[in-house]
Amino acid sequence: MINFIGITSENNLETENSIGNIDFSIYKWFWVDFNQPTEEEIKHLDHTFNFHPLAIEDCIHRLQRPKLDYFNDHNFFVTHIVREEGKEIIKEELNFFVGEKYIVTFHLTPSIEVDEVWKRVLQKNIEKWDPFYVFYRTLDKIVDNYFPIIYKIEEDLDIIEGNINHKSMNLLLAELFDTRHKLLNLMHTVNPMRDLLYRMLNSHHLDRVNQRREYFSDIYDHLLKLSDTIMTDRELTADIRDSYLSLNSHQTNNVMKVLTIITSIFAPLTFIAGIYGMNFENMPELTWSYGYFLTLGIMGILGVSMFIWFKRKGWFK
Repeated sequence: MINFIGITSENNLETENSIGNIDFSIYKWFWVDFNQPTEEEIKHLDHTFNFHPLAIEDCIHRLQRPKLDYFNDHNFFVTHIVREEGKEIIKEELNFFVGEKYIVTFHLTPSIEVDEVWKRVLQKNIEKWDPFYVFYRTLDKIVDNYFPIIYKIEEDLDIIEGNINHKSMNLLLAELFDTRHKLLNLMHTVNPMRDLLYRMLNSHHLDRVNQRREYFSDIYDHLLKLSDTIMTDRELTADIRDSYLSLNSHQTNNVMKVLTIITSIFAPLTFIAGIYGMNFENMPELTWSYGYFLTLGIMGILGVSMFIWFKRKGWFK
């Protein structure tokens, strides 16, 4: 689907669902949105707008790294939208062709960000709007929608760290590694987006960005905060992982220590029982009327003595 908004010199707003017969020269500026376009509609990027073949190729082939390319009469931007579906972080690409009098957005999947800004253009006073302001508002929406995902991950980390549901160690570690995977996935989006904004703010070819430098700087600050938060959360997951592994090792050592104590106490008792279980005829104790009770007494005294000795050695601490 291709949607069109055109702003006339009198600041009147016109919309169309087809761009086949539109005279773009009559508009002060216009916005064309390629929303999940068909193959025939994609051809308009070349036939109608004459965009560079490499830029068109980047639009068709998902997922390019966020980037900026300069062309004669426009600039091409690749950005990433992030969604959380179940336990997975889904990334989608949103592309912008931005010129002095037009902005063209291209996305192969639905974009909440584009829809929100589109509605604002239709409803708000459009006197201050232009292609780069539309670009700024959409980019701001994209970055703002990163935050809820980060906040959700931090809540999950708090639950994992506190283990208020008393889950098993194996289940907690599985959830922890899933969270680390999400953070890594986000980092591969946020850091390139941060680099893209840095390049935009320090470019000498983007006069319209420099005119609204404070707006784009605000987005860059948000991306810096997101990047720092992701790094902090990844360090936290590493600390939680090491703590769980250390706790698991400590519990294993305690179990092994108890088993070792039990084995050490019963080893001499088993030795004594083994001797008198051999049933040789010339064993004097076998015919002695008090031999059974004496042997049990010796075994009991030996077991208690070893228990007291182990306790004094601190094996039960």
